[in-house]
Amino acid sequence: MVEVCANGVESCLAAQEGGADRVELCAGIPEGGTTPSYGEIMVARRVLTTTRLHVIIRPRGGDFLYSDLEVERMAADITVCRELGVDGVVFGCLRADGTIDVERNRYLMDCACGMSVTMHRAFDRTADPALALEQVIELGFDRILTSGQQTQAIQGVDLLAKLNRQAAGRITLMAGSGVNEQNIRTIRDVTGLHEFHFSGRESRPSGMQYVNPNLYMGRPGANEAALDYTTARRVAATIAQLLD
Repeated sequence: MVEVCANGVESCLAAQEGGADRVELCAGIPEGGTTPSYGEIMVARRVLTTTRLHVIIRPRGGDFLYSDLEVERMAADITVCRELGVDGVVFGCLRADGTIDVERNRYLMDCACGMSVTMHRAFDRTADPALALEQVIELGFDRILTSGQQTQAIQGVDLLAKLNRQAAGRITLMAGSGVNEQNIRTIRDVTGLHEFHFSGRESRPSGMQYVNPNLYMGRPGANEAALDYTTARRVAATIAQLLD
């Protein structure tokens, strides 16, 4: 099972063309992914005909310690996703001590009843992953997206394998972060996991002929003369590594 982290409708289409089973639609990729707009979700739902659509529910970047107002917005976004026919949602709330926020996650799980639900990499910020795994299972999540608490999944294969043994089929673990054509087979063989999450993006030059060199719309020094999109070529090439 292959899920592509799609940063827009264009990437959704490329993921579908490349053979992805599912996309996770995100905005704010430099922040680790935030909730996309209503219009982005609506158009993605229309164009995805063979690939399932999941949407991240994350009101901001940074930590996963959310206020009541933030959780209210997350619940509203889940309702929007349901109304638009989204197949699943992706979220996760933590307490200040690095444990799973059982109460807030349970509330959001109730809001998402009937949809597929993934705990995102908030899991990788937990202080005790073995305990967190049991709590996420008890809450009823369908899967956990995790890098094994490392920057990239290839660095976290030992913990991923350990957690997979602990899960014993009670929940699906999906390896993500830095997964690509060069390492996906190794991650599978070492961990025993069968779901993988990657972006398959490539940089494309902007069509702008003039760029003001004195102005940045975001972080100073960022390359704003290029756009990154998932490509069908990279998605297909990564999937092919699992099929050989």
